[in-house]
Order: sequence, then C-alpha cells, then structure tokens
Amino acid sequence: MPVTLSHALDTAQSPKAIEERSFALIDAMLPPPRPFSGRLWEIARRCIHTSGDTTILADLRLSEQALNSGLAALRSGCTIYTDTRMAKDGLPLRRLAPLQCHTLALMELDGLEALAQEHGTTRAHAAVKSIQDQLGGQIVVIGNAPTALLCLLDCLKQGAPCPALIVGMPVGFVNAAQSKELLAQSSYPHFTLLGTRGGSALAACCVNAMAEMLHNEIC
Repeated sequence: MPVTLSHALDTAQSPKAIEERSFALIDAMLPPPRPFSGRLWEIARRCIHTSGDTTILADLRLSEQALNSGLAALRSGCTIYTDTRMAKDGLPLRRLAPLQCHTLALMELDGLEALAQEHGTTRAHAAVKSIQDQLGGQIVVIGNAPTALLCLLDCLKQGAPCPALIVGMPVGFVNAAQSKELLAQSSYPHFTLLGTRGGSALAACCVNAMAEMLHNEIC
C-alpha cells in the first residue's frame, strides 16, 4: 500500500544543511515584524528550533541588556552553572572550550541530599543556597527545577552577588510558571519563557546561541 506524506521529504542531509534549512523555514513561518530582531532573533529562533514550537515566541522574554551581559561573561571565560546534568550535557565543549568557559551541574555538588533533608527542601534549592556567593558574574542555566530559580531569586533579594545572566526556563506545573513570572518582573539580567513550557535543552540552547555568536566573531 503506497504511503502518502503531507509534505515531501526535504533534501537537506548534513547537520549544517539541516540546521540552515530549519532556520530558513522558521524565518519563513514567522516573517517580520517580529518581537525580536538581530541577535535577539538568533536566540529566539534557536529556542524555536530546539522546541519545535513556533508558538513559544509570544512567551519568550529576552533583552539586549541580558544578551550583552551574557556575551561579556562568556568572553571572560566564565563558569556556567546548570541545575541538572542534562542541561550541562546540552552545552558541548566544542562551543565552550575556545572561550575557556567551564560548566558545573549543581546536582554534582557533594552533600546535597543531607542538606536538602536538613532544611526540608529539594537538592536543587540546597545546591543554589550552598554556592550563592560564587554566582556573581557567572551564568546560571535553570531548565528543570523551579525551586532552584526561586531560591536564586530569594538569595539575590537578600544581597547575594548577581549572575551576569540567568537563563530561567524550568518546565512543569508546580511553581514553574510562577518562578519565571517573578524572574520576568525582576531587574536581573535574564532570559525566560513564561508559562509551564521550558526544559534543559531549551535553556541550554540560549547559551549555545551566544557561544555561536562569539565563534562567528572570532572567525
């Protein structure tokens, strides 16, 4: 029995060609005027590409101030703290090594289980609390744990040094939307996606997009 496709197979085969074709399709599906342009559109487009969902565009919150702060941190060889190993794995060394940047997943810190039990909270919350003084001028990527984002915002409110960029895109139904709404209302440099959508891959892709911008500058 013959199979009928709703769309013909695309001829793009190589990773580079597939990515370029994907971006071209996104540009065509979302023509100007757009809420973002220039480098911010590159971030937004990368998020759409990663999620496979053009409807996230309306809920993305990106700013030039946050972008410039994040780029400066990457240029300086910052540490990128992630809430999960999954988010860390989404930041390939081929993009970060030329910038002399390092990654650390908060879940890799020692003693988190004991700290979480002692304070009656999650390991993500305990991790952020334990290293809050080390986050100043660095990049924090949160794609899974709303408790990590809420803890970070609380620590900053109490005077902890501010990261150069907070990518706050936790996914889920318990305090994910609320934590991102609080971040969006703050003055801290941030990228976020309002609502319940998000995830480690989506949060990591923002940093990848910035690293790619710097790579293109060097080349």
